[in-house]
Amino acid sequence: MNNTGRNKMVHALRFKWLTPFYDFIVGATTREKVFKKALIEQSRVREGQQVLDLACGTGTLAILIKQSQPESIVTAVDGDESILSIAIKKTGKECVSITYDQAFSDQLPYENHKFDLIVSSLFFHHLNWDAKQRTAKEIFRILKPGGELHIADWGCPSNSFMRIMFYLIQMLDGFENTQDNVSGKLITLFKESGFINVSAHKSFNTVFGTLTLYSATKE
Repeated sequence: MNNTGRNKMVHALRFKWLTPFYDFIVGATTREKVFKKALIEQSRVREGQQVLDLACGTGTLAILIKQSQPESIVTAVDGDESILSIAIKKTGKECVSITYDQAFSDQLPYENHKFDLIVSSLFFHHLNWDAKQRTAKEIFRILKPGGELHIADWGCPSNSFMRIMFYLIQMLDGFENTQDNVSGKLITLFKESGFINVSAHKSFNTVFGTLTLYSATKE
């Protein structure tokens, strides 16, 4: 789900015709298994927790969360109907129970204080700053007090070579919205949205730049 504005959709990998190849491309270029395993370990999903995978894409992260903690209650949301259909098929093959919803990140169809955990992977760099702010406010609204947000996304490059490689992502996904990630503004975003304990954690160098794990807590 890549909504850069209230009524504008940017598909995964930007172009809709690339959607069927999403899993292959992400798996081949981002060390997906490594960073998503680390994100799940960081989030420490527990039995009975309500978990939301925001902008779930093809459902890989949601499926891994449910497999890691079968007694968790996992919901996944994305704005792209075509990518959700892929996620639903994958989930059926894995024989796990996940609820999928279609919605944009700044207009989520959930009541206040519903989720214990919200996770998201490779999403925020698609959003312009205004959409990032609206999305962060929605996340804050639907998290329970004490709830946690855990994100994996592009971060500050670990070296000059990683910065050069990230230009490829910027050419694909847009310079304005991706510059927030390179500049380390995700930390600022969540602090300004009311979260506490906002931190960057592990980073992973990939074909296209440096991926970083982030966390934040709703007081």
